Amino acid sequence: MEMSQRNSSESRKKNNTGLDMYIETAPNVKLYVKDYGEGKPVILIHGWPLSNEMWEYQIDTLVQNNFRVIVYDRRGFGKSSQPWDGYDYDTLADDLKAIIEQLDLKEATLVGFSMGGGEVVRYFSRHGGKGVSKAVLIASVTPFQLQTDSNPNGVPQEKYDAMAAQIKEDRIGFLDSFGKTFFGVSFISKPISTPLLDYYRMLCSFASPRATLECAISFSTTDFRREMASVNVPTLIIHGDEDKTVPIEITSEIAAKLIPDNKFIVYEGAPHGLFYIEKDKLNKDLIEFLNS
Repeated sequence: MEMSQRNSSESRKKNNTGLDMYIETAPNVKLYVKDYGEGKPVILIHGWPLSNEMWEYQIDTLVQNNFRVIVYDRRGFGKSSQPWDGYDYDTLADDLKAIIEQLDLKEATLVGFSMGGGEVVRYFSRHGGKGVSKAVLIASVTPFQLQTDSNPNGVPQEKYDAMAAQIKEDRIGFLDSFGKTFFGVSFISKPISTPLLDYYRMLCSFASPRATLECAISFSTTDFRREMASVNVPTLIIHGDEDKTVPIEITSEIAAKLIPDNKFIVYEGAPHGLFYIEKDKLNKDLIEFLNS
């Protein structure tokens, strides 16, 4: 166990500005974690293929509203270890469990964006939601994206195969094109500056190629439909109705019917990258839900 993690509770008492640390969640796997503020804990789980920095515009607002904010890099991404395997949702949920246990978190809120929504749901079905009192799914991939006989409106496998081929051929070129769709950039709409778009592409480029591909398989093929009812805490669901990356019709609209206690908010005209494009509205909705 890392020395910084062992002494995190004592260090927090001495340093209100927070900590950054590495937490060992499995043999030879260390996750980079930031822990800011004081109050009820909120764990922000980043999307694919980004890293914890995507939450830049949420962290300050949450800390200023008296919440303790924990963000981390998923294995294979950002500053965390980049093992060859372990990118299935069982393992990712186990990583989340290790963070919750080692930081001794109670009454936490899990906030999962896009792929991160899968970790939220799997944490409830696999670990009973221990230590968690609320959940938030933002533009989440849950419950199931892949087109099958039982999910005829899903995304065809051929589309994911083409995406994987592009990543293998020219990963950075793929990220450049992907980012424009992600944030709703077109010839007539430029809701994000070119330098900021380049910055997010750079964050994505730090992920290991193996993790990028394996996580794409996980979020595109994992079927959470039977697990959604296990999310047995008050849940906020947010999604943009112009999301071309994770279509709302096959994800959040169905999730809102499967999670017992939820509030579903649709952002009209919003693309996938809500954390920036709709940051003010998102922060307001998050704070209202966390305080409810």
